[in-house]
Amino acid sequence: MRKKVYGAAIIGYGGMGSQHGRLIQRVDHLELKGIVDIREERQQLASELGYYVYPDLETALGDARVDIVIIATPNHIHSEIAIQALRAGKHVICEKPATITSQELQGIITVADQCGKLFVVGQNRRWDEDYLVMKKLFDEKQLGDVFHIESKVHGSRGIPGDWRAEKEYGGGMLLDWGVHLVDRILLMIPEQVKKVHCKFTHITNKQVDDGFRLSLEFESGITALLEVGTAHYINMPLWYMNGTTGSAVIEDWSMNGRVVKLESPGGGHDATPIVAGAGLTKTMAPRDNHTTVSEPLPRIPTDILDFYNNVLDVIEGEAEIIVKNHEVLRVMRLLEAAFLSDETGQVVSFE
Repeated sequence: MRKKVYGAAIIGYGGMGSQHGRLIQRVDHLELKGIVDIREERQQLASELGYYVYPDLETALGDARVDIVIIATPNHIHSEIAIQALRAGKHVICEKPATITSQELQGIITVADQCGKLFVVGQNRRWDEDYLVMKKLFDEKQLGDVFHIESKVHGSRGIPGDWRAEKEYGGGMLLDWGVHLVDRILLMIPEQVKKVHCKFTHITNKQVDDGFRLSLEFESGITALLEVGTAHYINMPLWYMNGTTGSAVIEDWSMNGRVVKLESPGGGHDATPIVAGAGLTKTMAPRDNHTTVSEPLPRIPTDILDFYNNVLDVIEGEAEIIVKNHEVLRVMRLLEAAFLSDETGQVVSFE
């Protein structure tokens, strides 16, 4: 049983801010005390839902009932608000990316330590089932020794017509979706990254990247390709993983996909040449059915409410934080390496 009911204030009541509001209603011992937003239409929406609307940030920070401040504003002001909230004696949940630079993030972490308050970044996509399934396959070596992983998110609508399309607000897909893909691959592969290469696309937006292809090479030789695109009318699979004894694919967020595993090694003797275009191939001929087995993807129950519950448990001294600041800082530093790689057109050494 928790010691008290914790009050929260949401700063920025847009898409993610309103999502936090909906989720908070389902968390035991956590109550939304009010929201702050400069847009009248969002203030009106919050009022219609029965939420108190603070006139400004300072009033929200001065409310003794507020224990936790949730920051869901455009990226460029995360740091300023977080530091102000921490110094006002509040714990802080901050939307990703926490900041535009790793230096800014380190500044927030320093202030949080000085104030003795919790600062945690909302890396909510650690709770996506598609990621958890692929991590399970990797961790349990169900595909043998994995040597290549691809994680891709594609859409066809360009960048939304808001601040995400503008550089001054910290827009662009590397900071929007890339922060998730990088966070997850660094958790999945517990190794140092040796090489980083990134190429941005500017199909629909010249100011910020509307997509990217980010290639990583880890110390053991494992490679990963992370890709985001907003001008794709046929989406590639969300995940593709290749190991020495199997492969796995997840096609979409509905968890369509499969695992194919090697049952018996076979070899060249079991390959019958096939017609391939204008020629024949034995190398690329499909395996006989008796050498492989196709299985459905494993399924993993997951609940994003675990994130909020973990935050409350940490505040009460009953748990270790799941989303650790040193992990988020490493992600930000790798993103900076990706920006540098695109700018210079070169492979960048990392760690």
